[in-house]
Amino acid sequence: MRDSGIVKGSKASFWQRAGSQRQLIIMSVPFVIYILIFKYGPLGGWIMAFQDYRPALPMFRQPLVGFKHFIWLFTNDQFYIVLRNTIVMAVLNIGFGTIASITLALLLNEIKVKAFKRTVQTISYLPHFLSWVIVVSLLNNILHVEGVLNNVTMSLGLREEPRLFLQEPRLAWPIVTLTTIWKNVGWGSIIYLAAIAGIDPQLYEAATMDGCRRMQKMRYVTLPGMKPTIVILLIMNIGRTLTAAGFELQLLIENGIIRRYTETLEIFALHYGLHIRQYSLGAASGIFTTFVSIALLLGANKIADVLGEESLM
Repeated sequence: MRDSGIVKGSKASFWQRAGSQRQLIIMSVPFVIYILIFKYGPLGGWIMAFQDYRPALPMFRQPLVGFKHFIWLFTNDQFYIVLRNTIVMAVLNIGFGTIASITLALLLNEIKVKAFKRTVQTISYLPHFLSWVIVVSLLNNILHVEGVLNNVTMSLGLREEPRLFLQEPRLAWPIVTLTTIWKNVGWGSIIYLAAIAGIDPQLYEAATMDGCRRMQKMRYVTLPGMKPTIVILLIMNIGRTLTAAGFELQLLIENGIIRRYTETLEIFALHYGLHIRQYSLGAASGIFTTFVSIALLLGANKIADVLGEESLM
């Protein structure tokens, strides 16, 4: 009887809490439906990775081939080149992007003129709202043979002939990284500014009394206060390593000369899944990306937990 009373009480408390937060629950319903339809619904298509899928046949009448397409992926040299590109560009984007966002947040925090601070912050995160098509158009205007950069360098006498920036393979990764940082640095700094705003002002007052200057306050007060947020965001970014490399930018600037350095796993899946109509290979590549991302997320979370840092789970 005692146990049943506890169960009934726990159920009542659950429904009471749910009733008190019914507005929030109702507001979350559209997002839950969206996730179920567009995130979990397509998982049923994973079965194509284990079939020789042909559009003319119903899904469950397709011939099963087991791990044939996964074996093809892991024995194909092109797949490893694409995997290399994805990992390198993702590490560059995450590493330098995180440093740039933290640096911008620290600098904005030091600006005391509110009007100037808001102006700089607005200008910095406006590129985030531009589509990649517009960004690549700007990039082409800047890096074109007759673009701004070539005109400036030649007029200053730094170069005698124009340079084909978008046709030099060794410049592909730096161009992708710098463009991605420019587009996202302002938006990424917002959450770090929120973390700074949550630091106890008394810590700054104590540091001032101890004779700390601005750089010392930044080093011994601001950065340690941001540490939990930085760790959480790094864990999340590591989990999306294979998708953090990007997709739209590489697809739009891709050409036959630099493709060996700009093709990512997502472009690889698109190429085989839609262009060549090897749907099963595209599905196998997508499954590989998903499982590696989950493994990286769990691994990064476990490392953070072992080191005593904030973790997601």
